[in-house]
Amino acid sequence: MVITFNELREIKHRLPSGSVSRIAKELNLSEQTVRNYFGGDHYDEGEVVDFHLEPGPNGGAVELDDTRILDLARKILEETEHS
Repeated sequence: MVITFNELREIKHRLPSGSVSRIAKELNLSEQTVRNYFGGDHYDEGEVVDFHLEPGPNGGAVELDDTRILDLARKILEETEHS
């Protein structure tokens, strides 16, 4: 899947408080791995999630090899928008 870096960051910023913890718990990942997925730059902890960044407009294009974190983040956003 391809998404712009700015779109990915916007999704993270729209997530309600506690979402990183929820995503990490539901997917059995560390919280830092989830942060890294959304463009966090503290790779000394957690896994570096496989994504490829191509420079360009809107922060560049990000090709995500695994969309589980993004899918769950979007589900959380839908839940909060419909509650």
